[in-house]
Amino acid sequence: MTFGDVTDRLPDDALTAVRNTIVVTSVVGIVMGIIALVWPGVTMLVIAVLFAISLFFIGAFRLYLAFAGKELPGGWRVVHGVLGAVILIAGIIALVRPGQSLAMLAVFIGVGWIFSGFGDIFAATDTPYAPKWLMVVSGIVSVIAGIVMIAFSWVALATLVWVSAIMLIVISIVNLFTLPKKPAAPAV
Repeated sequence: MTFGDVTDRLPDDALTAVRNTIVVTSVVGIVMGIIALVWPGVTMLVIAVLFAISLFFIGAFRLYLAFAGKELPGGWRVVHGVLGAVILIAGIIALVRPGQSLAMLAVFIGVGWIFSGFGDIFAATDTPYAPKWLMVVSGIVSVIAGIVMIAFSWVALATLVWVSAIMLIVISIVNLFTLPKKPAAPAV
């Protein structure tokens, strides 16, 4: 089933709504991509603040689990409470010092890529889904990217913002060229 098959079955009002949604989100995507390209520093600051806010809410949720999770064993409640307090404090610090939170975010991303890379390398021996050499190469690239992200965090994050902004603009433009056909005009 293709996108065309689906759009042929939609009522005219729904098809118009889909088209309008694609146009609006594409225009917003293009504008956001341009803003990120023109003001990468401000974009990184917004990312830092959003990261801090997410840490704050994750910490608060963990604390909630520690106090409200009556079905959880006592040890898990303590773990949730301690993690919640640490993450909540990290979120507050990150909100007060967003520049440092970007460095922390870069370390998180880098460590995640390193673990993912080693996971790919070790999984290459018994995966039926991809050639072993491809999994190993993918893992090595991921480990290297993680090390670069940690070692050169500001350059790596700025590059990530630029690449993401360009991808957002390109994908948004492509979406505009793949709009479903307009509903047929009613016969008079």
